[in-house]
Amino acid sequence: MSKAIDLLNPSHPKRVLILASNPAVSPQTGWPVGFWWSELTHPYWEFTESGYIVEIASPDGGELKADSWSDPRDSSGYSASDLISLGFLSSPHLMEKVTHSLRLDSVRLDDYDVLFLVGGQAPMVTFYADERVHQAVSDFYQTGKITAIVCHATAVLLKTRLADDSLLVQGKTWTGFANSEEEFADAFVQRKIQPFWIEEEAKKLPGTNFIVDGRFKPHAVRDGNLITGQQQYSGADAARLAIQALGV
Repeated sequence: MSKAIDLLNPSHPKRVLILASNPAVSPQTGWPVGFWWSELTHPYWEFTESGYIVEIASPDGGELKADSWSDPRDSSGYSASDLISLGFLSSPHLMEKVTHSLRLDSVRLDDYDVLFLVGGQAPMVTFYADERVHQAVSDFYQTGKITAIVCHATAVLLKTRLADDSLLVQGKTWTGFANSEEEFADAFVQRKIQPFWIEEEAKKLPGTNFIVDGRFKPHAVRDGNLITGQQQYSGADAARLAIQALGV
């Protein structure tokens, strides 16, 4: 059962903006791509259990689509054990937040305590090259607030720069989808899925420390106000780090 109110400040609960990708088509495979369910629902659960108010936005707003294998109802059975996502999908009230996501430029980032970017395959196409997302991440981070990014959404950190034109990850330790996980996924479908690999590109950047744990193990890292999660099993851990950072 949710605690319903922020225990530290019930009259002014913490607020979280989850940013998910709009639907896209992969230039690498031609497949429709979207966000990953567990990377949205598991953090949503962690935050609401601590009494936070959580809203869902996307760069363009409107209806969001998830990668099919992340849906616990999908015939592949890949995510069949994801009961948190299944519960979310069964709630008309919660699904309204996904079918009518807020447009990023319609929200006041100043109103939120945490900005949380979720992955999936689409961010490799959308977040990576979208200056609106880069600017939102940069602006939010530079206010000193918690900025959390998981899985393939961390592709945005390969490009996001601060006001002094330095990369946000300059001097930072962070994580994201690992080469070993990309290798596993490519072998599973017998073709190259992503246009590039985040770990491979991150390790080309001077002055930053990109680290990974074992393949598909939960792994989240906090370095100051930047929190990153390795893949779909790391969303809840990243949310917990954010909650800890806010003192709950």
